[in-house]
Amino acid sequence: MSDVRDVPESWPVESSADLHRDAWVLALRSDRVRRPGDHDEAAFRRLVVEHPGAAVVLAVDEQDRVLCIRQYRHPAQARLVELPAGVIDRPGEDPEQVARRELREEAALQAERWTHLLSTWSSPGYSAEKIHYYLAEGLATADRGDFVLQHEEADLEEVWVPFEELVDAVLAGAVADGPVVQAVLALQVRRDRAGR
Repeated sequence: MSDVRDVPESWPVESSADLHRDAWVLALRSDRVRRPGDHDEAAFRRLVVEHPGAAVVLAVDEQDRVLCIRQYRHPAQARLVELPAGVIDRPGEDPEQVARRELREEAALQAERWTHLLSTWSSPGYSAEKIHYYLAEGLATADRGDFVLQHEEADLEEVWVPFEELVDAVLAGAVADGPVVQAVLALQVRRDRAGR
């Protein structure tokens, strides 16, 4: 087996300046970066969106249906088919715990079985966001606690979609939210390899 893997590496940053920072979860900064060992080349500018990461839940019920959420997304100017998901609120927070929380808060569900599907960088050319994907099975209703749906979430619509139909919608380009695509295809590959 070949040794194909990402390798942690950090290039020298000569300077860094915040372009935007707020109390929410995002910040935008401008870094002046230099290639290691290259003292002849001038440092170059790279914009970085700081993001604490997120967790996405592919919740599949006993009838092999996936809980999808239709939610308005202003940057996309569209109501997208998505999965329950949320931001890692605190440094060091366990992504699986975030997934459990988001399933409970967004869908009033809990799961008996959790499987980590994969973790991916959203767009590493400019963003530090890493998304962790989980399969949730053995679903049951749960209490949202004191969580209140607001803003776009207050207008979300829950839809249960047969897994095969969701795979077809992804492959046809009818469902194009990146996290949905990645989670669905990851589960399909796992099933194919397991002989399902």
